[in-house]
Amino acid sequence: MAKIPFVKMSGSGNDFIIIDNRDRRVDVKDLSGFAQKVCRRRLSAGADGLILIETSATADFKWQFYNSDGSRAEMCGNGARCAARFAFLDGIAGPTMSFETIAGRVAAEVDRDRVKIKMTNPVDMKIDYPIELDQGSLHVSSVNTGVPHVVVVSDKIEDVDVVKVGKEIRRHDAFAPAGTNVNFIWPGNQGQVLIRTYERGVEDETLACGTGAVAAALVVAANLGNKSPVQVKTRSGGVLTVYFSETGGHFSDVYLEGDARLIYRGELWDDAWN
Repeated sequence: MAKIPFVKMSGSGNDFIIIDNRDRRVDVKDLSGFAQKVCRRRLSAGADGLILIETSATADFKWQFYNSDGSRAEMCGNGARCAARFAFLDGIAGPTMSFETIAGRVAAEVDRDRVKIKMTNPVDMKIDYPIELDQGSLHVSSVNTGVPHVVVVSDKIEDVDVVKVGKEIRRHDAFAPAGTNVNFIWPGNQGQVLIRTYERGVEDETLACGTGAVAAALVVAANLGNKSPVQVKTRSGGVLTVYFSETGGHFSDVYLEGDARLIYRGELWDDAWN
């Protein structure tokens, strides 16, 4: 293949390789393997995920999203914001747009380096129930905000072994076979929800997770009665804002707003994936 132009973008600390693939310039049979190789840190461009922008017959564009381990993801909130700003900057779409994901159509509005996206409606919400772990019983909540999430409330969020406990919950029988993302949150005393996330597909703690921030906001709204909007402070220090409507315990009209920063443009040589 020829050299592949790409941009590196960051959404509140989640970083992505984004490629305009409308001309099918990524000419490989194994896209999963390609994603895994270019997302390797120190050996390639490095990222939490790979986003391929492609042509859509019904929206401004569609994407293919791959986690850094090569797995496909139905949705990624931070990645969606970055994809939207990329599409606007490169003339693929106007400041108001929609695009296709596996989870459904996503609407976005770009305002300089801030992007607000309308999420798919959450499903499968279950509040405050026990699961058994090696350390004993743990009460969790769960909700699918485009991808599955577990939310654990902890008043000692800085002391949580996010990787160890997150990995065990991620592969717990209760969430088989797909597994789940895992968020440890603390509602805090200043109106902001603090969050740390173990991401399925990255298989590590990440600096932010958009769909996880949405899950956290909805769980504190269901548990504690927090009203829209809810601000969620990520591990990177970035703050994501979650808007929603709630009627009788059911949530709809969910929006996620935050930064989408273009870090640099470059070219991937074949050394990047060989």
